Amino acid sequence: MSIYTRQLPHLILLLALIAGVFFVLDDNMLAGRFFGLSTAAWLGLAIITPILHQVYVWLAWRSELTSQRITRRFGKDGFFYYAAGFTAFLVARLLTIVALAYSNRYTCPLPPVPAYTLAVALLIPALYLFYSVRKHFGFKRAYGIDHFDDSYRRLPFVRQGIFRLTGNAMYVFGFFVLWTPGLFFLSQAALLAAAFNHLYIWVHYYCTELPDIRHIYGQDFGKEYGKDL
Repeated sequence: MSIYTRQLPHLILLLALIAGVFFVLDDNMLAGRFFGLSTAAWLGLAIITPILHQVYVWLAWRSELTSQRITRRFGKDGFFYYAAGFTAFLVARLLTIVALAYSNRYTCPLPPVPAYTLAVALLIPALYLFYSVRKHFGFKRAYGIDHFDDSYRRLPFVRQGIFRLTGNAMYVFGFFVLWTPGLFFLSQAALLAAAFNHLYIWVHYYCTELPDIRHIYGQDFGKEYGKDL
C-alpha cells in the first residue's frame, strides 16, 4: 500500500475523535481557570497540540521518504532540527494536559486514593519504557531516524526490556503518562484530553507509521510488525 493512501482515513478518524470530544463535553469539564486562561482554552490547546505534532511528523517523514528534502537542505543536521521540533511538541503535549488538569482540578468523582494509586500504576510501565528506549532501542530510532539514515534500517528488531512484551511499547505504554495529571488532579477534562491523545496516536500508527514501515522494510516485515501489538 502506498504511503499516501491512508490520509483520508486519517482525516476521517481525526474528525470523529474531535466530534467525540464535543459530544461528551459538559459544564463540569469546562469549569475552572489557570494562568489567565479558561479550562476551555486549555482543553483546546491540549487537543490542537497533538494534532500539530502528528501533522509535523507526517510532513517530515513524507518529505524524507519521497525526496530527502530535509537532509538535502540541512545535511546531517536535518535530523537534529526535526528531533528538536519533535521534542518541543512532545513536551507541549504533556504540559498542556498538566495545565488543563490543574485548571479543571477536583471535577472528577473518583475517590482520591484509588485515583492516585492508578496514576502510580500507570507511571511504572511508562518509566520502564523510558528506561528500555534509552538502554535497548535508542532515542534516535524512537524519533524515526530510519526515515533519515539508511544505516539504521539494518539494525535488528528490539526484543529487550519492555519490548519483550510488545514491539509497539511506545504507543501501548508511553502514553500512560498523559493520563496521570488528570488522575492526580482529579480532572475530567484532562482525562478526556489524555483519551484523545492516546486514541489519536493509534490513528498516527495505522495511517502513517505502519505504511512507512512497510515502505522502508518491505511488506512482509510490515505485516509481521503490524501484528505485534
